[in-house]
Amino acid sequence: MKVVAFNGSPRKNGNTSILIKEVFTALENEGIETELIHLAEKPLHACVACYGCFKNKDQRCVLSDDMLNTCMEKMCAADGIILGSPVYVADVTSTMKAFIDRACLVSKANGDMFRRKVGVGVVSQRRGGAIHTYDTLNHFFGISQMMTVGSCYWNFAMGREIGEVKNDEEGMRTMKVLGENMAWLLKRIHAKQ
Repeated sequence: MKVVAFNGSPRKNGNTSILIKEVFTALENEGIETELIHLAEKPLHACVACYGCFKNKDQRCVLSDDMLNTCMEKMCAADGIILGSPVYVADVTSTMKAFIDRACLVSKANGDMFRRKVGVGVVSQRRGGAIHTYDTLNHFFGISQMMTVGSCYWNFAMGREIGEVKNDEEGMRTMKVLGENMAWLLKRIHAKQ
């Protein structure tokens, strides 16, 4: 089993990445392979609503000069998908929004490619906006017919400067339990296949 995570933060090793890695630790302890992709490494274009994905039906976006199609392949091959974003103006980053919009449209054009995969949203915040950001991530999972996983609290932690989320004990515990719950669900689904 494999889980792929997409970090929507412009900070490759920032708080969002730290939270994802905390979830990964719990998954890896259960023998689940993990991979972290930083979306900021090659910025994504916004969806241009050309509907070329509906015409071609090849599980790809026609905009091929960024990393979305590579990400699509990784999502198709994975059993679970984590989307992580810091809060930007009470929502996901523009990079994460471009990712969600395009991945969702390509998936829909190809018969809901992520149907019944396990999805997890992870949010880092300075003070506010986490619930709305978390909702945005979960909307992608819902429209994609994915199964979402919860934890002992909402899937976010507080911290502004890099590393400050580690001081949020409840937030870090939430990530650990989130990883344990995700592993539990993935194992149950895998056992029934």
